Amino acid sequence: MPLKVITVPCLSDNYAFLMKDEASGRVGVVDVPEAGPIQAALADAGWTLTDVFFTHHHHDHIGGLPALGAEGVRIWGSAADQDRLPSLTDPVSPGDTILFGESPAQVWDVSGHTINHLAFVFDGYAFTGDSLMALGCGRLFEGTPAQMHASLKQFDSLSDETLVCSGHEYTAANGRFAKTIEPNNVALAQRLQSVAQARAANQPTVPSRLGEERATNPFLRCHIDAVKAGVNLPNSTDVATFAAVRASKDAF
Repeated sequence: MPLKVITVPCLSDNYAFLMKDEASGRVGVVDVPEAGPIQAALADAGWTLTDVFFTHHHHDHIGGLPALGAEGVRIWGSAADQDRLPSLTDPVSPGDTILFGESPAQVWDVSGHTINHLAFVFDGYAFTGDSLMALGCGRLFEGTPAQMHASLKQFDSLSDETLVCSGHEYTAANGRFAKTIEPNNVALAQRLQSVAQARAANQPTVPSRLGEERATNPFLRCHIDAVKAGVNLPNSTDVATFAAVRASKDAF
């Protein structure tokens, strides 16, 4: 039976994701920016929390845990980053396959935004935190362009229908930047219209489909001639192109 996933807006522009394994009834949340909206969403759904998953240690992803009332709840996160995370009951490492109820998930190292940043990849869903994001990727606070490029290349193995559940509502701003890199990308222009309509209606643009990201996200398109041209590096490697796109975004 598939997961049921609910997107929960938190803080000014964060997202948490509630998920229920329908076969077992286990209920998890991926990242805890603040407790109140998560508690309200649990109450609305009639769900009882059993698991917390942390993608990385930044406060806007873990800071709501003390107020959440998570006593007795399993807490999953990077074994290598335990000193920067709330107490973990289930430390995990890249390459692990874990079971959330009866739903298996792969644990991926998606370092770049931070070191030891994890993604939890279920059938049909990738919970990516601040690694792969809608029309973007996380700023490189700790990692290198080569690390983040390698992290994002892992998503090549997933289907276009995979839902990318990322940590922030940055899509419109990311899209404005993406247009400067690929001004003639028709799919991007169409997506920006849809994003604008969704935000005007106060609807989230996350999760997004991986196929959309492949067609429009410049950080997944550094092998494309148009993206290389967009940063004036027509003959560059994909990693060098990625580094230039990330530097341009940082200055945008």
